[in-house]
Amino acid sequence: MLDDRNRKLLVHLQHDADASVTELAERVSLSISACSRRIVRLREAGYIARRVAILDRRAMNVPTTVFVMLRTTRHAKDWLDAFRQAVLDIPEIVEVHRLTGHFDYVLKVVLPDVERYDAVYRQLVGRLEISEVSASISMETIKDDPALPTGYA
Repeated sequence: MLDDRNRKLLVHLQHDADASVTELAERVSLSISACSRRIVRLREAGYIARRVAILDRRAMNVPTTVFVMLRTTRHAKDWLDAFRQAVLDIPEIVEVHRLTGHFDYVLKVVLPDVERYDAVYRQLVGRLEISEVSASISMETIKDDPALPTGYA
C-alpha cells in the first residue's frame, strides 16, 4: 500500500500533523482531494496510529531525564501485572522497555530535577519486588525525534 507519495506524506505528517491538507497536497504533488483520501486510507490501514501534541519539556518544567535499569528475580504473571500497573500509575515514567541482557527493564523518567527521582524510586520499590536498580542521569539529549523511518513498510 505504501508508495513513494504515501511515504512522503507520512514523513510530512510526522513532522507537522497540523499542516493543512492543502499544504500536504502541495508538498507531495497531489490534488487536495487525492491527498485527503490517502490520509484517510493511511489512518484506516493503521499506519497513522494517532495524532498527538508534543509538549515542550522545559515549558512543562520536566527538563531532567533519568534512565532507570531494573532487574527482578520474579517473572510470574502477578509480578508482571503489578509492574505494568505501577509504571502506568507514575506519570513521570514516560517509556518502559523490556530488555535482553543483565537488566530486565529500562525506564525513561522525566522530572523537574534529579532530587525528584527519589520519589519515583520510592514508589517503585514500595510496590514491587526488585532485585537491582541502577539509574543514569542524562547529561545531554543528542537526538530526540519521534518520527519513524518510513522505508521499511
